[in-house]
Amino acid sequence: MFRLDENMLTELGLGELPSKEKNAMLRHIYETLELRVGMRLAENMNKEQLSDFDSLMPREADTPDERKQKEQQALKWLEGSFPNYRQIVGEELENLKTEIKQSAPAIIANSKSTIE
Repeated sequence: MFRLDENMLTELGLGELPSKEKNAMLRHIYETLELRVGMRLAENMNKEQLSDFDSLMPREADTPDERKQKEQQALKWLEGSFPNYRQIVGEELENLKTEIKQSAPAIIANSKSTIE
């Protein structure tokens, strides 16, 4: 589907970021994308669906294996309940990429100013 990696950062104009900042930016992109997709899907969920989905979400107390298993179950549920799930992810990712591309010069400038 898509990969959140250094190649994407380069495509977005953020290839010059230091490694530590690249990792932080990738985390930020992932979390923002997850939030936006979740909000969009939640708009179309009834109370029962919201409850079902919430029960599948990983909790802080979960082990890494439990988190991974729950994430896979949640993804399977989303794809079954919302056949257009992947399309929504793609749309939200493109929106986010556009926003980041517009902000890339400022992000790079800010990164350079904190190094100096």
